[in-house]
Amino acid sequence: MAAWMAAPRRILLSHNSLSTPQIASLTHRRGLAGGGDHHGPPKVNFWEDPFNPSRWKREHFVIVSLTGWGLVLYGAYDFFTKGKKEEKVGDGRH
Repeated sequence: MAAWMAAPRRILLSHNSLSTPQIASLTHRRGLAGGGDHHGPPKVNFWEDPFNPSRWKREHFVIVSLTGWGLVLYGAYDFFTKGKKEEKVGDGRH
């Protein structure tokens, strides 16, 4: 990636008709890469406010939700398959 950007940068820097402010305006800026959603209340870790999921961070909400669904599905599977008993093959004695 650096080699890909080196040639255009070299051309821009070697070109004498462009002034330094013009070159600075042509370089890439990291517009929205500066971090999260700053609208609304601040997001917290789920263990800091466990009874208010609307304040949790998104990734914590996803982890807790998937864990909860996993427990529900495993519990249902376990509940419905425990009632079935396997027939044990006897050793031949009556």
